[in-house]
Amino acid sequence: MSIATATTAATPPTALQATPPRTLNYAQAAALALEEAMRDDPSVVALGEDLGRGGVFGQYRDSAGLPLARRFGGERIIDTPISEAAIVGAAVGMALAGLRPVVELRVIDFALCAIDELVNQAAKNRFMFGGQGRVPLVARMPIGLWGCSAAQHSQSLEAWFTHIPGLTVVAPSTPQDNYALLHAALNSRDPVVYLEHKELWGLRGEVALAGAHTDAAELGKAAVRREGSDLTVVTWSRTVHEALAAAETASDAGIDVEVIDLRTLWPWDRDAVFASARKTGRVLVAHEAVQVSGFGAEIAASVAEHTEARVARLGAPRIPVGYGVLESEARVERDRIGQAIARLAERPRGVD
Repeated sequence: MSIATATTAATPPTALQATPPRTLNYAQAAALALEEAMRDDPSVVALGEDLGRGGVFGQYRDSAGLPLARRFGGERIIDTPISEAAIVGAAVGMALAGLRPVVELRVIDFALCAIDELVNQAAKNRFMFGGQGRVPLVARMPIGLWGCSAAQHSQSLEAWFTHIPGLTVVAPSTPQDNYALLHAALNSRDPVVYLEHKELWGLRGEVALAGAHTDAAELGKAAVRREGSDLTVVTWSRTVHEALAAAETASDAGIDVEVIDLRTLWPWDRDAVFASARKTGRVLVAHEAVQVSGFGAEIAASVAEHTEARVARLGAPRIPVGYGVLESEARVERDRIGQAIARLAERPRGVD
């Protein structure tokens, strides 16, 4: 079964109307969620570069391919100058004034120009002023490798944002989740760092439409994408698909792999991960980000502290992403995941 049509979608059956699912790609699913939110709530606005033409990846175009700006106008779909600090700073002010801004930063690499606004302003305002101000801001920051885009357009920096108190961090892996979790992020009253993968925009799948958007998805809930009994792979975003492919190959060697898609990195679903770790006794955390100080280390340490499972990590080497053929050195894909699964499976459970 394709992950895009898996039954572990983010939207619970109780939240759905009888409307048949729609087949959408990852970008269209997010655009539909934003279109519905803007239709239902006039306080939702979007701002960033290239939004007027529909976004760099088409994530601001409706199902007919037309830019959302044609429907909502330039006062709600706002094209901005090339200044990430100004974009996020304006959005923080909008949020404090009662709007629900969606910030488009094109790629996460460019978010580094707005770190002060995100870390020192958006994340901390609620705590510094005793809850008098809230910042219901969604910052869309596409992560990950993007073919032949080299070192300044291919980073996965999710660990930077999970480290910051006050930020929720979301990383959808399917069209269904990109629809449902964006609705959930838009319904949050606190800032959300929303991480879509640059190489998933064209991924197609069935998307079940939510009837009551407030119940469409719950942040902090993982999905078991594949059940297994011998070993658990914990991952997120595009690496979910690579892990599933590696798990199928491992099954040919007699290794039954369970694959957990975290979907939300903060808060992350500790109960789901610990339950799987206790069941299988072996946990591999795999991610596309650099392994050194990556978020996988937090998961691995927590599993080691709370279960008896053996733990291993797999991430990218600590190198800038190269161009062309050099790019493959930074990719964490099915073959490398499969090799890590095989190594961990060889180690007896409960034996040092």
